[in-house]
Amino acid sequence: MAYSYKGAISFGLVFIPITLSQCVKEQDIGFNMLEKKTKSRVRYKKTCVDCEDKEIKNEDIVKGYQYEKDKYVIFTEEDFEKLKTSKDKNITIEKFVDLKEVDPIFFDRAYYVKPQGADKAFHVLLKAMESANKAGIAKTVLGTKETLILLHVNHGHMLVNTLYFANEIQPPATLEKPKTTKQEVDLAKSLIGQMTGKFEPEKYRDEYYIRLQKAIKQKISGNEVVEAKEEKAPVKVINLMDALKKSLESKKRA
Repeated sequence: MAYSYKGAISFGLVFIPITLSQCVKEQDIGFNMLEKKTKSRVRYKKTCVDCEDKEIKNEDIVKGYQYEKDKYVIFTEEDFEKLKTSKDKNITIEKFVDLKEVDPIFFDRAYYVKPQGADKAFHVLLKAMESANKAGIAKTVLGTKETLILLHVNHGHMLVNTLYFANEIQPPATLEKPKTTKQEVDLAKSLIGQMTGKFEPEKYRDEYYIRLQKAIKQKISGNEVVEAKEEKAPVKVINLMDALKKSLESKKRA
């Protein structure tokens, strides 16, 4: 598995070289942009404002920060590297927390951690974290951005989750709270109880992805896309209590 980061975990005076590889490979079907009449590929080229539509090569592009209108300071990759301390180049664990304390809203991307030497130290840390049910909080610089990181153990494997900083989390919209009755809440709890089961992710499939694959084969064969069959629409019940009661009755029959 190709790695997306190479560095080290720093734990007290213990130094463990590691690589990170992505946990998730998104399932998607790619479509190309075509000109409607000619069916020719639409391409995008990089130009600059004062280049008279001349295409710019990647090696001729630099990063600039605009500090005043039309005035920039240029930063090279060497400049960015000079700003990194040795701590920034590694994942330095600052503290340990209970994993359940971390609100899921902070989670971003997940990576598998693989040791590149110091295997014993890596597995001692993994087993200690697993036994204590603790997760490590750390920071490092990925690219040109400092990133908050959570190290934790899941099913015997060490994972890294990048986290959003607190100032990146947007506050929720203010909602009016209508009055509810105990009977309504109790009925809703009963319905939740009837619908409760184990989380079994392998039982869920991307149905739209499957239909899209089938539609592509139909198009290749010269056929038109067949309209998807609609599931039986639920009967709309205006009264909340009636809706809850009918939902409970249908679940009992099922």
